Amino acid sequence: MVFSSPVFLFLFLPLVLLLVLTAGTLRARNTILTVASLFFYAWGETFHVWVMLVSILMNYLMGICLGSLDSPSTRKLAVIVAVLLNLGLLVWFKYANFIMDNVGILLPSLFSSMLLLDPVHLPIGISFFTFQSLSYVIDVYRGQIPTQWKLGKVALYISLFPQLIAGPIVRYTDVLSEIDGRKIDLANFASGVRRFIVGLGKKLLIADTIARVADPIFGIPDAAMPVSVAWLGALAYGLQIYFDFSGYSDMAIGLGRMFGFNFLENFNFPYSASSVREFWQRWHISLTTWFRDYLYIPLGGSRGGTFQTYRNLVFIFFITGLWHGASWNFVIWGMCHGFFMVLERAAIGRSKFKLPKAVGVIYVLLVVNVAWVFFRAPDLEYALNFLRSMFAATDGPLEYVYPTYYLTTDVVLAFVIGTLASFPLLRNSAHLYKDRKFFSGLIAYTTVPAYALILLLCAMHMANSTYSPFIYFRF
Repeated sequence: MVFSSPVFLFLFLPLVLLLVLTAGTLRARNTILTVASLFFYAWGETFHVWVMLVSILMNYLMGICLGSLDSPSTRKLAVIVAVLLNLGLLVWFKYANFIMDNVGILLPSLFSSMLLLDPVHLPIGISFFTFQSLSYVIDVYRGQIPTQWKLGKVALYISLFPQLIAGPIVRYTDVLSEIDGRKIDLANFASGVRRFIVGLGKKLLIADTIARVADPIFGIPDAAMPVSVAWLGALAYGLQIYFDFSGYSDMAIGLGRMFGFNFLENFNFPYSASSVREFWQRWHISLTTWFRDYLYIPLGGSRGGTFQTYRNLVFIFFITGLWHGASWNFVIWGMCHGFFMVLERAAIGRSKFKLPKAVGVIYVLLVVNVAWVFFRAPDLEYALNFLRSMFAATDGPLEYVYPTYYLTTDVVLAFVIGTLASFPLLRNSAHLYKDRKFFSGLIAYTTVPAYALILLLCAMHMANSTYSPFIYFRF
């Protein structure tokens, strides 16, 4: 079940909202949300909902264990066990086939008869709810949050459906007070509805429309195409994944507000960044801060010497790439970002020179969009061929030669709107009109019709389109 599907919008969500809003107590609301969240997950996973249930029970018991122990050494052992159990689930379901395939390549004669493993099913969103579970037990160990002694509240935290399968990664400390005592007020509910509509529009009207360019271009055999078509495909995918993922995050944040939860922001106009470091401060913020707090800083961060800092950065981005998928393509994508992070840190450390803002933005867009090729391509060979097409003309099938083959009117419109919406133009120009009565009145009168129009266009899109899952569901 996806947020942009009719069954969610017109059946599941209204029913859950009705039950929650009419529930008499917070305990009843929490119970309804937990049951609804497990049903939501089971809708897409069916049998593999047991993985979610095991994760909930396992981390609840490990939290109880950590809360009951006093000895520092024993508590340290307990948190190590908790981390290994969580990572064990993740590694088995997400990386078992990848590991076996690569060991078989490296040691074919020694392990050829031992490495026959059927494809392991990848449960939706396992990377997200595993990282949430890890943050809970680690924060309990650190003493940053109290142990939750009620199983139902741990179950609600881990399974809460708005952000369950594609983030943002919510930490227990951020929702602790709202699980224990929250209120649903009209202003926050209305804000949530508006935010959800914006996210729905991002997904259906921009991401899905631009996907009609990115998908066929990345499906051209052997990536043999002219430079112009290759760049069109790369830029299209850059916009598609941004509006697909940020659209999901907007919907998750909006849904959270409807139910009384306030999730932290996950995107802040990343394509307006003027350095790769700034890009990661703006892109998938919940993942960036998770790696910073639970991996980068414990490894020593930038507190050691230059070599240790660079080593930590490279390692973090190696893990970031691997977190996104069991493929060397994702590892290379992550290492590309790690390389430029190290390069920027080295340049800043040796010079006070700073690129002009516009030049920095162009540099980041170039780096990020080239790296997206590894993220999108089905395998490494295809990615290298695609990059070759981006930087050197190649011969391809005649029907794929011209960029105009892909640029219908609605696609061009989505490109223009998507490009403009990728930058904080309205936010940065707000001071030009906020003190003027005319513009303030214009905004006040057009806001509701604008949201209504977006919703209408989304409904029309759903009526004419096929199933279109979010890109990050597979992570």
